[in-house]
Amino acid sequence: MRNTFLYAAMALLMCACTSKTSLTEYAQQGDPISPIYITGDTTHIFLTDYVPAVDADQWAKMEIADGYELTNVADGELDIVCKANNLGYLHLSDGKTTVSIAVLPNKPYEPGIKTLNAGEDFVAFAMPTGKELQFEAFIQNVLLPKEAFEWNDESGCFVLKIRKEDACKSLEGRKYLRIFGAAEDCRYNDVLVPLQDGKPVTESAQLNRHDPQAQVLYSMLIDRFNNGDKKNDAPLMREDVDSRVDYMGGDLKGITQKIEDGFFEELGVNTLWISPITQNPTTPWGHWLNPDTKFSGYHGYWPIFNTRIDNRFGDDASLKELLATAHKHEMNVILDYVANHMHIESPTLQEHPDWITDSILPDGRRNFELWDEARLTTWFDVHIPTLDLEREEVCNAMTDTALYWVNNYDFDGYRHDACKHIPLNYWRMFTHKMKQQHPERALWMIGETYGDAALISSYVKTGMLNAQFDFNVYHTAIDVFGNRPNASMKDIAKVIMDGQQTYGSHHTMGNISGNHDKTRFISLAGGAVSWEEDGKLAGWTRDIHVTADDNAEKEAFAFKKATLLEVLNLTIPGVPCIYQGDEYGQCGANDPDNRRMMRFEGLSENEQKMRSEVEELIRLRRNSMPLMYGDYEEKMCDEHVLIFTRSYMGETVVVGINNGDCDWTCPNGCMTIPANGYVIKNKCCNGCKE
Repeated sequence: MRNTFLYAAMALLMCACTSKTSLTEYAQQGDPISPIYITGDTTHIFLTDYVPAVDADQWAKMEIADGYELTNVADGELDIVCKANNLGYLHLSDGKTTVSIAVLPNKPYEPGIKTLNAGEDFVAFAMPTGKELQFEAFIQNVLLPKEAFEWNDESGCFVLKIRKEDACKSLEGRKYLRIFGAAEDCRYNDVLVPLQDGKPVTESAQLNRHDPQAQVLYSMLIDRFNNGDKKNDAPLMREDVDSRVDYMGGDLKGITQKIEDGFFEELGVNTLWISPITQNPTTPWGHWLNPDTKFSGYHGYWPIFNTRIDNRFGDDASLKELLATAHKHEMNVILDYVANHMHIESPTLQEHPDWITDSILPDGRRNFELWDEARLTTWFDVHIPTLDLEREEVCNAMTDTALYWVNNYDFDGYRHDACKHIPLNYWRMFTHKMKQQHPERALWMIGETYGDAALISSYVKTGMLNAQFDFNVYHTAIDVFGNRPNASMKDIAKVIMDGQQTYGSHHTMGNISGNHDKTRFISLAGGAVSWEEDGKLAGWTRDIHVTADDNAEKEAFAFKKATLLEVLNLTIPGVPCIYQGDEYGQCGANDPDNRRMMRFEGLSENEQKMRSEVEELIRLRRNSMPLMYGDYEEKMCDEHVLIFTRSYMGETVVVGINNGDCDWTCPNGCMTIPANGYVIKNKCCNGCKE
C-alpha cells in the first residue's frame, strides 16, 4: 500500500497549559477519536477536533491511507483530498507511538455489519456477502493489523482476535473495540463493543455510570424540583412579578433528598442534568404584556457571577453533598452551563464593556433574536448581551471560568446552553484545556443546538462536544405521535437513519421527551394546546390540562401517545433524556407553564400508569445490551407502524410501534401491536420484514 507522508512543525497551542498528555497516553487511554467523515473532493479539518489533548509539537509525521492525500498543512489545519473515496485512516505519530483516526468515505449509509458472538479474546461479526469489502478495526485509538482478522469458513463470518500486542501495552480497564466497514457503493454501520480488561462486555451488569451509551438522563429545573431547605427561600414578592415567574424554593438540598429517598433509583435514571447554578440577579428583568409582568432569574440562565453558587439554591457544602450523594448511588451529575451571555449587571461586563457583540447590525437593524441570520452575535434580550467569544482574550477568560466547575467540584460533565450561538473556537479551546487538565476524568458533554443535522454535527467531535440533543428526532416524533396532518411513521424512520449516517451508529445524541422551552407534549396530543397557537400565550391566559374539556377518553388517548414518545426514545440509538414530570405526563403549555413545580405525590390513575410504564421501559433498556450497544436495523415501516431491531452478540430485541387506531398483526402471526401501542420482544419473522 502506498502511503503519503507529511512532516510538519505546527503550533497548535490555543492556550498555555502546564501539563501535556503524551501521544502514548492518548492512543491507549484517550477517548475513542471520532471518525473523519469525508464530505466532498476536499475535506477541511482541524486536527484539534480529533486529538484535542495532544499538542502539535509532539507530532513528527502524518500518514494517510491509499485513496487520499494531505495538503495545506498549517497551524493545525489540513485538507484531505479524496482520490478513491475508500475507507481509510489517518495516522499521527511522534516517532514512537501512533494515534489512528478512521476516515469514512462519502457514500450512502446502509446497515450490514452485525456482531454474532464473543469469547474472552475474540469477537465474531458478519458482513454482507457478494461485495468487495473493506473494514478497519480500532481498540481505543490504535488501528489493528489485518492479521487480527480471520475468515471462518465453517461459520461464514469474520473473527477478530483481541491481542494485547496488537492493541496497546495494557488492556486493563474499559476500552472500546470499533469496527468500520464499506463497499464500493456504500458505507456500513459501525460496530461498538465495550471491553473490560480486554474481554468483550456481554452483560449489562458489567457496565457502569461512565459508559456513555448506558446513560439515561433526567433534566431538572432546580427552582421547580424540590424545596429541601426553606432557609434559603428568597422570592422577590414584588407586585410587578407574577408568582408564576418568581422563585418557588427548589434547591440543591432538595435534589439530594430525592436521591436519598430513592426517587431516581426507582425511576431508573443514572445521569442527573441540573439547570444552571450560577448567581443570578436579585431584581426582575424582561417584560411580558399579558399579564403585565417582569421575571425573576429563577431559571438560572442570567448569570451575574459565573463562579458563584446562587444563594437561593445553596452553597459550597450543599453542592458537594449533592455530588457525593449522587456518586454514592452510582449516578452522574452534569451541570447546565451558560457561555453565550452574561447579565448586564455582571461585574465582568462592567469591567470589560467591549467584551460583547454589537446590538446593532451594519444595516441598522436591532440584533435581537436573529437565531439563524446572525447566530454568533445576536442577543437573546436587552439585559443579557452576547459575549464576543471570537476574540481570543474573551474566549480564553471565559473558558477558564467555565472550567472552574470541574476544577473545584466533582461534576461528571456539562450540558452546554445555546451551542450554535457560540463560535467553534470556544469549543476547541474549552475541550483542549479540559482534556489536558483532567485526562483521567470521564467528563461527558452534551450541547443544545436547533438546526439541521449538518449544523448540529459540526460541534460533535472528540475535540468539542460528545453529543447534542437531537431536536430533529424530537420534532418529527411529536408531529407523528401528535397526529399532525401528513406526518407519518416513515418520517420517524427517515430521521433515525439520517442520524445514523450523520452521527454514527452508536452516537450518544440526546433523545428528549421535552424541555423547559417546549410546550408539554401531552397537552398537544390531548388538544389542550393547539399546534398552531402561541404556546407561551396559551399558558398565560388559561388553565392548561391534558385536554381542553377534561374528556376522559381523549385524556387516556393522550397518555398513550406520550408513552409512545418514551418508547421511541428508550429504544433507538442515542441517550434518552426525560424532562422532569414527563415520566408521568405532566401537562402544560410553553414557558413558564411548562415549568410548574414537580409533583411527587397525588398522581392520577393515568399519571401513575404512565410512570410505571416508563419505569419498566428504563429498566428494560438498562438491562439490555442490544438496546444500549446493538446495531439498529429497520424491518418494516408504513404510515402507522415502525418495526426495528437492535442486535448485539447474537441477541436481538424487536421493537414495534403502532401509531394507528387499529391493531396491527404480522402476516405470519408472530406479533400483534395494539392500536396506539407497542411491543418489545426477542424475535420477529419474515412477515415483519415485508
